[in-house]
Amino acid sequence: MKNLGILLLVAVASCSQPNQNYYGEKIDNNEVVSISQAKSLIDNGKKANVKLEGEILATCEKKGCWMTMKMDDGEEIRVTFKDYGFFVPTSGAEGKIAIIAGETVKEITDVETLQHYAQDAGKSEAEIAAITEPKEEYNFVATGVIIVD
Repeated sequence: MKNLGILLLVAVASCSQPNQNYYGEKIDNNEVVSISQAKSLIDNGKKANVKLEGEILATCEKKGCWMTMKMDDGEEIRVTFKDYGFFVPTSGAEGKIAIIAGETVKEITDVETLQHYAQDAGKSEAEIAAITEPKEEYNFVATGVIIVD
């Protein structure tokens, strides 16, 4: 009877743990900072090595070679993967929480790259053609990603 109680406790504990899928280097969820903290480390092209957490808004539909995330301050950040060394799912990740580790920087993304991202995201020709200005944005090169199911 005692063993049954322990088995039941273990079963309940394992059911309450969310699934975590790892991509790239295996990372943990320790020392995650807010995007506001990360932004304070980044000025005029400086880079910061940090871990961030946010909601996945979109992933590259073609290869899973990038994703966009909504950060705790409501802003979006574009995430690519170091040396094109790993990918995330091409669909089904939207709305899930991700923890990313790597390097972030604020920079200007040129029109050609923005149009390429829009094409990868399955945007219409009209939406792609409407991209005519470069965009200053926060970009992140991840060495590891956790997606929480």
